[in-house]
Amino acid sequence: MSSTTAKRPSQLRRLARNPFVNLVAAFIVLALVQNFLVRLYYVPSGSMEQTLEVGDRILVNRLAYLGSEPTTGDVIVFDASEAWDGETAPETNPLKAAVRWLGGVVGIGPSDRHTLVKRVIAGPGQTVSCCDAEGRILVDGQPLDETYVFENLPFEAGTLDCDSTPASLRCFGEYTVPEGEYFVLGDHRSASSDSIALCRGAPATTDGCVRLVERSGVVGKVFQVVFPFGSFRSL
Repeated sequence: MSSTTAKRPSQLRRLARNPFVNLVAAFIVLALVQNFLVRLYYVPSGSMEQTLEVGDRILVNRLAYLGSEPTTGDVIVFDASEAWDGETAPETNPLKAAVRWLGGVVGIGPSDRHTLVKRVIAGPGQTVSCCDAEGRILVDGQPLDETYVFENLPFEAGTLDCDSTPASLRCFGEYTVPEGEYFVLGDHRSASSDSIALCRGAPATTDGCVRLVERSGVVGKVFQVVFPFGSFRSL
C-alpha cells in the first residue's frame, strides 16, 4: 500500500471532524429537507385562529400535492402574489437581505419569501358563494359544515342576511374559480385578509375584488403544530 493511499482515510477522518465542514453539511441537509420534504413556518397573525395561534410553529408537507391537488378544507401555506398585499419593496440593507435569503433557504428566521397560511374553500371549476338561510358558505350549491370558524361575521336570518339592507358582511355572490387557482379563507373569518376580504360589503358582485392562490404558489399542506410544546398537535 502506497503512502498516498494510506493518508486518504486519515484525511477524510480529519475532514469529518472539522466543525466548519460539519456546519456546512448540516446547512445543506437542512436546506434540502426544508425545500423538498418538510418545511417549518412561523404563524405571524391571528387570521387562522383558533386552528392556528399567533406564534405557532407549523410543519408543512411539501410532498402532499405530488400527484394530487388541494381540496376543500385543507390548510395550506402559499407564496402570496402582489395581488394580496401589493408589491413588496426590496430590502436595501445588504446584511438584512442576506439574512432573509438564508432564512428563505433553510426555513428558519426571517425570509425573503412572502408566505401566508389559509384554508382552501374551493378549487378550479368550483362555484362558491355565501350565504344560505343559515349563513353557511356554499360550494357547488352544497353548504359547508365549518366547525373550525372563529368569530364569524354577524348574520341573522330575516334581520341581517343577504337580502336585508344593509346586507350581512358575510355575504358574497357566486364566483367560479378559474383553472389553476384556489379560493381561500382564514378560520378567524372576521379578521382575515383572504380571497373575499376586499369584496365584503358588496354582496351583489365579486368582479375584480377576489384574490386567488395560484397552484404554482402552493408550498404544501400544514399537518402539524410543533411549538409551543403545549400546543403540539396534528391537523
